[in-house]
Amino acid sequence: MSTQAKLDWTATDKRAVDLIRVLAMDAVQKVGNGHPGTAMSLAPAAYLLFQRVMRHDPADPNWPGRDRFVLSCGHSSLTLYIQLYLSGYGLTMDDLKALRTWGSITPGHPEHRLTPGVEVTTGPLGQGIGNAVGMAMGARRERGLFDPDAAPGTSPFDHFVYCFMSDGDVEEGISHEVSSLAGHQELGNLIVIYDDNQISIEDNTNIAKSEDVAARYEAYGWHVQKVDWVGPRGGYHEDVDALYQAILSAKEHTEAPSFIALRTIIGWPAPNKQGTGAAHGSALGVPEVRATKEILHFDPDVDFPVEDEALHHAREVATRGKDAHAAWEEAFAAWAKANPEAKALFDRMAERRLPDGWTGALPEFPADAKGIATRKASGTILTALAPKLPELWGGSADLAESNLTTMEGEPSFIPANHQTPMWPGNPYGRTLHFGIREHGMGAILNGIALSGGTRVYGGTFLQFSDYMRPSVRLAAMMELPVTYVWTHDSIGLGEDGPTHQPIEHVWSLRNIPQLDVVRPGDANETVVAWRTILERAKPAALCLTRQNLPILDRSGELEGAAKVAQGGYVLAPGTDVILIATGSEVSIALEARELLAGDGVSARVVSMPCVEWFDEQDESYRREVLPPTIRARVSVEAGITPPWKLFVGDAGASIGVDHFGASAAYQKIYEEFGITAERVAAAARDSLARVRS
Repeated sequence: MSTQAKLDWTATDKRAVDLIRVLAMDAVQKVGNGHPGTAMSLAPAAYLLFQRVMRHDPADPNWPGRDRFVLSCGHSSLTLYIQLYLSGYGLTMDDLKALRTWGSITPGHPEHRLTPGVEVTTGPLGQGIGNAVGMAMGARRERGLFDPDAAPGTSPFDHFVYCFMSDGDVEEGISHEVSSLAGHQELGNLIVIYDDNQISIEDNTNIAKSEDVAARYEAYGWHVQKVDWVGPRGGYHEDVDALYQAILSAKEHTEAPSFIALRTIIGWPAPNKQGTGAAHGSALGVPEVRATKEILHFDPDVDFPVEDEALHHAREVATRGKDAHAAWEEAFAAWAKANPEAKALFDRMAERRLPDGWTGALPEFPADAKGIATRKASGTILTALAPKLPELWGGSADLAESNLTTMEGEPSFIPANHQTPMWPGNPYGRTLHFGIREHGMGAILNGIALSGGTRVYGGTFLQFSDYMRPSVRLAAMMELPVTYVWTHDSIGLGEDGPTHQPIEHVWSLRNIPQLDVVRPGDANETVVAWRTILERAKPAALCLTRQNLPILDRSGELEGAAKVAQGGYVLAPGTDVILIATGSEVSIALEARELLAGDGVSARVVSMPCVEWFDEQDESYRREVLPPTIRARVSVEAGITPPWKLFVGDAGASIGVDHFGASAAYQKIYEEFGITAERVAAAARDSLARVRS
């Protein structure tokens, strides 16, 4: 353990900690619901971190040189809110009083962008530790871009990521995925404090958990320490200095992430509800709050006490933060002067601004009836963009050879001792390897996006987007510029069978607000899709094929691919019936158009790669593409059909797959399931008949 000087912990610090407990009780009691117990028992640890350990500036919550704090146990939002109040981030006592109420900046779980000082939206357990791992990875990549040769601890881009996690986080499987990868990546800039209070909603965690959590993290390769405030004889002593020394030791141990198991009693020192599930997720009740205040020497008749001396003492952290910020600015200015090109990159990334002329690197694919898979087109695009966009990086959940997410010639992001003959790399590399950890990958991608200005993507099969869904939802909620490369997007993957063939997934993902779901119809649509995703800098999913798709000849009557950016466009003109298609079914719709032409029917083909982008267009454009006067319509997409009613109306029809798939060659499956040009043409004739009857 570190031999640093003993912590200077005054009576005023202790009073401030007790004030935190009182405010946590009062806030929950006022609203009538919430989680007071963890905020009470973690009060010394949180105060220690914000007052004595972390480098932060309450006047500038977005200062690039700050340490990051992630509250993975987001239900204990007061643990963070009260520190933000005490430290001077702009939160007021009224904000604490408004906990969990309409219009407040203190919602039930912390929300990024809503509350100053909240780094990430946490709530679903396990997500926060995944975000913290991503932040640590992102910080290392950023250092590699800006200042790779600086000695450890000397760069303006060196900082720590701190995370509080609970038994709930430990029990969620995502914590295994991300913690295993963090150990493998030797993320020495990550320090986790595990609140080992052995309590969850169902009271004592022994009912569901009995593993040695510290041993588990040792097995992952973490640097593990234990701090026990309970004591062997059942006494309770909040040895804050022991925790402080453990944190200092963790900061010195840069070869691995650090895990500090802190044994606490939830709800301390509530006389009757400490150490119980009742303290976890509900108000303590007026008698218990009064009794606890008396124990802490607070007036039981005063709610939300101000305690000017303690508040003034805590607010002094703002001065220390200002001084640390100023010192950092000096180091940053010296770095900027010595590294003008890196500084220009830093500025551009900070603004999420793409470089001038970057689109010139995008490939153009010549017309080819045989074509290529859109996953292959995507891989070609990524390789072409690599020299122009150093901020762009990513990888797959063990599916690089299938997702084609590797930029050719780029090193892997990996400690040198873990590189392999197939995947050479270094700690600052570009190709990410998540292993078979889709759920963890999703949370890590969010953390990377939150860390700085890099643009990250992650790939797996579309079917396994289900494993990622909680993280995708949070990315959409935070509007993070994360790109998902989901390949093998339909029954078109063929022989792998129904377990791997996504049917409901595309529309399920379209139902997530603020997520752009893009299913391009050929290689050139894929080019425009990537371009638009990067320009928009929002969460987006690319749904790409395993099978080859014809590269359309757009030199004649077919519209160019540029209009992909508008979500839907008239690919081929027509006046009698509209055929709406996405992805691999666009070429089927074009074949059906030819069949209908033989009957004297003029069919318009609308390519609809992104419903979300199309819905953003003004009404005049949408009516131009889908004229209300043309009521005969058919949608064709190799997935569920009911949602397409929005576009085809009562007179239209939808061709798709409303059941699970089968194992066979994809051509056979398409034929057997009736996703063919002949069936689309027949449905168009039927729709016309309904309109004319």
